[in-house]
Amino acid sequence: MTSDEAPPAPEPGTVRPGGRTARVRAAVLDAAGDVLAEGGFAGLDLGDVARRAGVGKTTVYRRWGTPAALVADLLADMAEQSSPRADTGVLLDDLRANAHLVRTTLTDPRQGPLFRAVIAAATCDERTAHALHRFYEIRVAEWVPCVELAVQRGELPPETDAQEVVRAVSAPLYHRFLLSGAPLDEESAERAARAAAAAARAGAYRTTAAPPCAIIEA
Repeated sequence: MTSDEAPPAPEPGTVRPGGRTARVRAAVLDAAGDVLAEGGFAGLDLGDVARRAGVGKTTVYRRWGTPAALVADLLADMAEQSSPRADTGVLLDDLRANAHLVRTTLTDPRQGPLFRAVIAAATCDERTAHALHRFYEIRVAEWVPCVELAVQRGELPPETDAQEVVRAVSAPLYHRFLLSGAPLDEESAERAARAAAAAARAGAYRTTAAPPCAIIEA
């Protein structure tokens, strides 16, 4: 880029503002979450969001431009605001805390429908899908140290894939939430945490295959 060229403009919703702009962003994202929870992605109208947020429609269109851009910023904000990981010093208890957080989020009267709407939108909108993948990557990365510390303590085998262990906790909960319709209760969260911990201790998530057991001849 030459000295007289303007820098490329950031994508809508990617600049983190301060002051009044931050308050406007918070109000708009809160309103967008309400609309998604009530009517899904198809019902996400920027004019309606502006009205609910008490801001000018021009402001919303200028900052975000499209419903997909607004959802992307909403997911980024949700990732930033989500509860931090547990650090109990025991792998199973950490994974229990993770499972409890996922279950609580998906069964929340507002958050549950919001996530369902975003996931549905991600199946047909590339930008929403990218934002959803990024949200999940951030949340998995937040909990990875729990597994890495368990490896250091000797609770898990060396070369355990920490990301896969964290994903193994939430996967059965999302399956219940989206596909099976089975109850998403505390028992299911406990089972998910225990199963992931047991599989990890058995070496199921090692990044290299364990050597085959030697055959002992009589």
